[in-house]
Amino acid sequence: MAPRMLLARHGQTAWSLSGKHTGRTDVPLLEEGRRGAKLLGERLHRPPYDGIPDVEVRTSPLSRARDTCEIAGFGERAQPWDTLMEWHYGAYEGLTPAEIQADRPGWLIWRDGVPEGESLDEVTARADEAVAWARSADRDVLVFAHGHILRSIGARWLGLPLGFAARIRLNPTSLSVLGWAYGEPAVESWNDLGHLAG
Repeated sequence: MAPRMLLARHGQTAWSLSGKHTGRTDVPLLEEGRRGAKLLGERLHRPPYDGIPDVEVRTSPLSRARDTCEIAGFGERAQPWDTLMEWHYGAYEGLTPAEIQADRPGWLIWRDGVPEGESLDEVTARADEAVAWARSADRDVLVFAHGHILRSIGARWLGLPLGFAARIRLNPTSLSVLGWAYGEPAVESWNDLGHLAG
C-alpha cells in the first residue's frame, strides 16, 4: 500500500486568530486551540483511524504544534523535526497581511516572499524533504505543524510549484490527508474540520 501523509495544523493561538504571521515566535495555544487538539485526537483514535497504530509521527518543535500533538495523544510517539517549522517570516514576523499590504500593495507571500527571512526556494526545499521522507517507506505518516509549511507540503506532494499553496487554505486544528489516485499523488481530504463540531 502506498504511504499516505496526514497533516494536522496546530490549534488556535492569539496570533493565528488575529491573522498575524507567526513564524518562529513561540506563541502558546489558546484554550480554544487546546480544545480543538483534544477533539482532533479523539477523531484520530476513532474509526477509521483507530489511533493509526503503525503511523510514524513527527512534529514541529515549536510549542503550538508540539502541544497540539501531545494533547491529541501522539506526544510519546512523536519525533521533533526542524523541517516542519513554520516559514521564517523575517521582517514580516508578527504582521498581518493588511499591514504588509499597506507598505507593499499587491504583495503575495507565495510569489513575493519575505525580506530577511526564508526564500521561496528554501521553503520549497523543506517541503520537498518532508514529502520525500513521507514516501520513503510503506507506512503512513502523521505530522503536526503550521499553516504555510503544511500548505507548501500539499503543493509539493502534488508536484506543483509552491505558488499553488496560495489556493489551498488551511485552518487551525484541521486534518488533511495526502494520498494517491491511479498511481498519482492526490489529495484525499483537505482542511477537514468535522471533529471541531464535537
